[in-house]
Formats: sequence, C-alpha cells, structure tokens
Amino acid sequence: MTGEDSMGEKSRIRAVFSDVDGTLLNSAHRVTPRTAEWIRKLGEMDIPFVIVSARSPSGIYPIMKRNGFRSALIAYSGALIMDEDRNVLYNRQIPRELAAGIERFFIEKKRSDIRFDMSWCIYSADDWISPDRSDPRIAREERIVEAQSREGTVEDLAPGAGVNKFLCICAPGTILEIEKEVKKNFPEVEAVKSSDILLEIMAKGISKADALERYCAHLGITPQETIAFGDNYNDVGMLEAAGISCVMGNAPEEILRRFPLHTADNDHDGIAEALEQLF
Repeated sequence: MTGEDSMGEKSRIRAVFSDVDGTLLNSAHRVTPRTAEWIRKLGEMDIPFVIVSARSPSGIYPIMKRNGFRSALIAYSGALIMDEDRNVLYNRQIPRELAAGIERFFIEKKRSDIRFDMSWCIYSADDWISPDRSDPRIAREERIVEAQSREGTVEDLAPGAGVNKFLCICAPGTILEIEKEVKKNFPEVEAVKSSDILLEIMAKGISKADALERYCAHLGITPQETIAFGDNYNDVGMLEAAGISCVMGNAPEEILRRFPLHTADNDHDGIAEALEQLF
C-alpha cells in the first residue's frame, strides 16, 4: 500500500468490504490465487469479508463457488443485502409503475434520439430480464457474469415485484448524456456510473455507503472498524464511509487523487497486497 500509514490500524479492523469488477476480479474476471488465499485467511481470523457489487446475486454466486468463499453479499449497489446464509436482510426496489415508466422512456428515446445508444436490462431479486438476449451487449454481460437473462419487460416480473436495478450498457462516449437525461426525467431514482459504459439505476437513497452502514449495524460494529476496497465512481461513498479506504491502482486518476491510500491494480493482487501489509 502507498499513501497514509494505516499499518497500526489492524487491531480495529473487524470487517472487510470489497467491490467486485475492477477490484476483487482481475481483467480476466477471476480472483487471483493470492487474493483468494488472503480472503480465506480472513475467515480463519473471524473477520467477515463482504462482497459489494452492482451485480445481481446470480452474478456473484459463481465467484463465491469457484473460490470457496462463504461471504455476505451486497447486490445492486446496496438495494439487496444478504447474510452468509442467504437470508435477506434488506431489499429495496423501484416501484413497478415507476419502473414501467422508465422502460417506456428508454424505448421512446432510442426510437427518437440517435445519441441515446444503449441497451438495458432489468433486475428484480434474482430475476434478470432483457428486452433482447441476442443484443451483443447483453450477450457480453451474460458471459462476464456467468448467468443468463430471460427475454421480457417489466410486465413479465413476478406479481407484485418491483425492480432492484436497471442496467444501461451505453455506447462509448454516450454515458454522460444518457445519465443527464435519466436524472432530469426521473429525479426519484439514483443513477450512478460504474464504468465508462455502465449506468446503474436504483431506488432513491440506495448506495454502497448506506449498505456498508446497514451491514455494520447487523454485525454490531461501526463503519470505523472496517476497510473498503474499490476502483470506480460508484465505490466513492463506500470508500468514504469505511474506517480505512483503499483504492485500486487501476482506478481513474480523479479517484486516486481523492483517496490517499492506494494498492496495486486488480491484475497484480491489489487486495492481497493491502491485507498482507495490514495484517
């Protein structure tokens, strides 16, 4: 780790929170052996390792199974929180009527505005719906998360179900305009960039920071007794909420400047390097 000295803080670390894409996973979408070993060591020390992601649970389970992790998980950037036994501790959704309005807006904008170049999909609990599975952008997302969507719309959700998240997969260079349009037309939701092409839309108030605080309350600890790892804009709140904030070396320059404590990038065991120095 580089930056401010936190080596003396290990005695107060009682939980570790980590983002997934660009942080826990390398560029091949795998956990490196050294990082996996350190996460298992945390279990031996009775220090919970909590996976925090914009992904759905079905997009997180393959990671856990492949590496033998028994972890709590925070999905949809905080809209769904589950403990190590898969008990649902928190589930917040965009109401069905509002979600249908967002979906209609996407359809109309794509028809009328060439700049609105994106594909989208809908997540509700562990249900994943996309309008067109043959869309290359949806197909690529399925390969990355090792899960499959089903074709449909908001109308095809289970009775009474709302939407935990819309994922917008934007064409390069269009995400800022699409984010602006969503925020202008739907101020009652959160719209957050998780990469240069991915825009996540959740219910108002949903954030990784809020989820970290909620899970700390469940554990009976304070956020000051945690360390958080992240690499992108949707991790900023979580990094600010944690007692120790560690940014991956592959993070954008703006985030590297914002947080003084850095570790190696996700292809060079960044999490393992930081944990090794800390513990």
